[in-house]
Amino acid sequence: MKTYVVSVFSLFSLMCCFVAASDGLAYQLLDLAAGEKKTLEESVEKLKTNKLVLVGELHTNEKHHQMQLAVIRALHDGGAGVAIGLEMFRQDSQEDLDRWVAKDMAHDEFHRRYYDNWNYPWPAYSEIFEFARENNIPMVGLNVARQITRQVARKGFDSLTEEQRGKLRDVYCIVDDAYMAFIRSAFGDHAHGNLNFVHFCEAQLVWDNVMAIHALDYLNENPDRVMVILTGIGHALKPGIPAQIKRRSDLPHIIILPETPGYISPENITVEDADFLLFNQDHNRKL
Repeated sequence: MKTYVVSVFSLFSLMCCFVAASDGLAYQLLDLAAGEKKTLEESVEKLKTNKLVLVGELHTNEKHHQMQLAVIRALHDGGAGVAIGLEMFRQDSQEDLDRWVAKDMAHDEFHRRYYDNWNYPWPAYSEIFEFARENNIPMVGLNVARQITRQVARKGFDSLTEEQRGKLRDVYCIVDDAYMAFIRSAFGDHAHGNLNFVHFCEAQLVWDNVMAIHALDYLNENPDRVMVILTGIGHALKPGIPAQIKRRSDLPHIIILPETPGYISPENITVEDADFLLFNQDHNRKL
């Protein structure tokens, strides 16, 4: 039985060091089902047949953000009407994102709004945000108010009021064995302050559910768009956000993970986890 890569993929993880950006690199995609490798540009037409393209990341890995930008740029240049869905912003900060894209907010003000939403350094994400601003690409906050996930992690999903739940259905800590192993591994890194495992698990699933709901809501209102979702690898795995999308919609979607030596490779990721691996074009691996 496969096991997901350890807790570096946790939504709460603060691990991993910065990796220098690789400007100007071309990228290739490995189709995990077919075992075929093509350039990102050659794959654009296939990517465009999907309404949601999830591209995972380790939050502090700047190279991953360069890869995410490459996917966004390829779709945009290929004629897709792209929107960018963000784990990094709450839905209640949507006005800030709209003003940023419309060039109606100064950089220093937006940086303050960014850090109100996200704890990771702005420079790691700046090129993505600047590209969206320069090309008028909608950016969509997918996340839930942080007090909701904190409350669930401490007191469980049942502690939420009807108003707090919003469109969320009941959330239970019921997932497949491999995803449960991942959640337990993540819990092991954060099992302090007398956290209850079931509540921690529910908080992970609330995050998956909410981001799926908000992404689908946007696409229901903007059916001409292709949304590229930027999120942590743990959420991007098929049992994460994609499973919640599948519960609610038959919209076509794919999952792209960035190859990361020691963590994500053809040897430990299968079609049960994702659809494609993304890596530098000068990659010398023999497939």
